[in-house]
Amino acid sequence: MGRNTTWVDAPPERVFEVLSDPFSYADWVVGTTRIRAADDAWPERGTRLHHTVGFPPLGTSDHTEVVDVRPPEHLVLDAVARPFGRARVELSLEPEGLGTRLIIVEDPSGWTAPLRLSPVVHLAIRLRNSETLRRLKAIAERRRSV
Repeated sequence: MGRNTTWVDAPPERVFEVLSDPFSYADWVVGTTRIRAADDAWPERGTRLHHTVGFPPLGTSDHTEVVDVRPPEHLVLDAVARPFGRARVELSLEPEGLGTRLIIVEDPSGWTAPLRLSPVVHLAIRLRNSETLRRLKAIAERRRSV
């Protein structure tokens, strides 16, 4: 299981504001180069954001869908980047002091699910999500509540 955690100097509500802004995903999700569109009701269950992952000629356009959401503490996503694969991404926000313990758990799913047994894949996901959390933390800590 690919699990990373960090502490954010911002309350869960402010961190969730970042997660609720679909056009911010290209700023913090490693590998996402552009958000092409998003459903107006994002991040309600079943809504999607449409992204571009990677760079030409290996880039691909696909989507991420909200599987479950409980603002401001939980968001589960089904991230699709065909032909590279699919992943279940779970973000948990736990109040800790005046800030937030932010946890991301990502595992390959769909036809790529067997890859979750690979130590190399685990390491790659952990490294990628370490940077993803660093970026998300920086955005949330800079953002002022609206």
